[in-house]
Amino acid sequence: MTVLSVNAKPFQFDFDPEHTALLIIDMQRDFCYKGGFGESLGNDVTPTNAIIPTVEKILLAARRAGLFVIHTREGHRPDLSDCPPAKLRRSPSIGTEGPMGRILIRGEYGHDIVDELKPAEGEPVIDKPGKDAFYMTDLELILNNRGIRSLIVCGVTTHVCVHTTIRAANDRGFECLMMEDGTAAFDPADQEAAIRMINQQGGIFGWTAVSEDLLRVLG
Repeated sequence: MTVLSVNAKPFQFDFDPEHTALLIIDMQRDFCYKGGFGESLGNDVTPTNAIIPTVEKILLAARRAGLFVIHTREGHRPDLSDCPPAKLRRSPSIGTEGPMGRILIRGEYGHDIVDELKPAEGEPVIDKPGKDAFYMTDLELILNNRGIRSLIVCGVTTHVCVHTTIRAANDRGFECLMMEDGTAAFDPADQEAAIRMINQQGGIFGWTAVSEDLLRVLG
């Protein structure tokens, strides 16, 4: 067993690459580009777009190091049969036509992952109807079948889908390292709070670190 250690908060994060996965959450055009779901809610997508190069560096390093890589996408069936009425009521832009097709609908151009982070052959893509990547998906089954115990987490948005997934992973016994500069929220205040909520109280939900420290360890 090879154990690597990353300088992190609240203390170093130790992981075995053979039992670690890089989980990239919802790096979709709908969240990172103008005209997508994120902007339809009145958000500035500049922060989510800006982390693409950093996530790309982490992705390439993880592939070179032999880490298992998983991608997720949030979206719904074209008939919206899997979209709860309460969610649609709060986010009425779901399913409407936008510059990249119907917003947050599977199969549309905006729903797909940005070009820089396209999944490679053998990297599973988890299509999820909600914020939690474990909810109504086979993510847990895939992780258990691969013997994964640790997750390095990137993606958007930090305070919503990233946080919800890390909290769910924590309850399932996975140890999570969230990348501070490999995640983004639309509001910097939300990003700062989301980072603190992960690593506070001795790492109540997990660890956080910056990409420079992870990349140094992955070589």
